[in-house]
Amino acid sequence: MKKRLLLSLFSIAFLILFLTACNSGGSEETNTGSETSSESGVSSEESDEEQEGETGEEVTIKFHTHGNEASYNWSETLAAFEEAHPDINVDLVILSEKGDTNEALQKLDLAASSGEQMDVLMFSDPASYAERVDLGMVAPIDEFIEAEGYEVSEEYKVNTILNDQYYALPGKFNPWYVLVNKDHLSEAGLEMPTEWTWDDFAEYAKQLTNEDHYGTFFHGPQNGGWMEYMKLALASEPENTEFVKEDGTSNFENELFRKTLELRWKMEKEDQSATPYTDIMSQKLHYRNQFFNQDASLVLIGSWMNTELGGTEEFPLEFNVGIAPYPKNDAGDEGGYTPVTTDYMSVAANSSHKEAAYTFIRWYTTEGQVVQGKNIPSWNGVGEDELGNIVDTILSDTVSPEKVDKEALISVLKNAKSSKLIPPVSYQAEIYQVVNDEYEKLIYEEQSIDETIEAIHSQAEEIIANNQ
Repeated sequence: MKKRLLLSLFSIAFLILFLTACNSGGSEETNTGSETSSESGVSSEESDEEQEGETGEEVTIKFHTHGNEASYNWSETLAAFEEAHPDINVDLVILSEKGDTNEALQKLDLAASSGEQMDVLMFSDPASYAERVDLGMVAPIDEFIEAEGYEVSEEYKVNTILNDQYYALPGKFNPWYVLVNKDHLSEAGLEMPTEWTWDDFAEYAKQLTNEDHYGTFFHGPQNGGWMEYMKLALASEPENTEFVKEDGTSNFENELFRKTLELRWKMEKEDQSATPYTDIMSQKLHYRNQFFNQDASLVLIGSWMNTELGGTEEFPLEFNVGIAPYPKNDAGDEGGYTPVTTDYMSVAANSSHKEAAYTFIRWYTTEGQVVQGKNIPSWNGVGEDELGNIVDTILSDTVSPEKVDKEALISVLKNAKSSKLIPPVSYQAEIYQVVNDEYEKLIYEEQSIDETIEAIHSQAEEIIANNQ
C-alpha cells in the first residue's frame, strides 16, 4: 500500500507540474538538442493557424527521442523529411547518446515538467507509452487519422490503440521469430519449417537433440525479466496475451498459460531437448553464445538479431541460418501473431504544432522508415522489393550474409503481426517476480503445475487487490 501511495503522489505531483508548464506556454526553447534554424521559430502568442504553417510560414517542431544517430540515421532521415516538407523544420533532441531508454525517459519527464517545448515524442516500449498517455503528456491523433481516411490496423502491423483512441503510430517492427541452425536440420533429416505449432516445435527440438547440442534454449525467465518465455502460447493469440487482462483481472487460469508451463516442463524434463534451467542460471548462459556456438539448434528471440544473423567479429558464423515463424497453438489458427517491439511515435499534448507534429510522425512511420534503412518498418505499405533492399542493407553489415536464408527471413517478417495492446499495469514488476519465483519451484521439482498455477493466481489476485 505504501508503494501504491507513493506512486499516486508522484503521478499527481508530476501531472500538476506538467499542467502548470502547459499553461505557461511551453514553447520556450532550451539547449538540450541540436541547434534550431533561427528563422523558423514560432512564438506561443501566434495563432494556431500561423503555428501550423497554414499561411505558408515555416514552423519548427521539437522531436524528443531515445534513439542515437548510429542506430537511427537521423541526419539523412530528417533531411529527407524537410526536403519533402520545406515548411516544417525538425529540431532533434537526443535524450541519450548511448541509446539508454531509462535515461531518456528521465530526461523526457524532466523536460515536460519544466515546460520545455515538446512536439514529437518517441517511446521504446508499451509501458512507457501507456504511462505517459495516462499522465496526459500525449495527445490523441484520431482526428488526423480520420481526416486521412485510413485504418491503423490495416495500415500498420502493430496495434497502438489505448482506451479506444490512438495516441501513437508505430515505427520499427521487431517481431519475435525462431533462429534455426539449418545444418543441424539437414543432419536430422528435417525440413525448414514455414508454418508450425508448439507441438511441432517441441518435436523438432526433440529430434535435433544429440550429445553435442540441445534442440532449443529458452533465455528466460531470469530475475523477473525475459517474461516472454512464460507467455509462449499466450503470445500466439490475437488478444488477451498478458498476465493481467484488459479488465484488470488475473489471466493465470487461462489454459494457454498452463500450456506454456506444460511445454516447458515436457521439453526440459521429459524430452530433455531444452537446455536445463539450472545450467542457464548457474552458468549465466546467453542466447547469442548458445546459438552461434551451436549449443542449441532452435532459439526463440526478437528480430533485433537481424543485424547479427550473418555473424559478427565476436560471434563468427560457421553454419547456415534459417528463420522460422513464431509457432501457433493449433494448426488451424491464423498464425503470424508474435511478441513485437516497436517505437511509439506520438504528438505531445502541450504542442503548439500538433498538425505539423502529426505530419512528421505519419511520414516517419511510412516513407521515413524506408529512408532510414535501419529497421524493418511496421508500415504495410512497404513492397517486397523495398523490404528486400532493407534486409540486404542490414545483412550487408554482417560478416557472412550469404549464409543467411534471406527469403525465409523476409517471409517471416512480412507475415508477422502483433496482438492487441493491453496497457501494462503499474505493478507489473511484482507480477513478473511472482511468476519467476513460482516457475523456479516448478522447474526445480518443488511443486506441480497445478500448485504453480494456484500459487501464482492467488498471489496475483492479492497484488491486484492491493493496487485497486
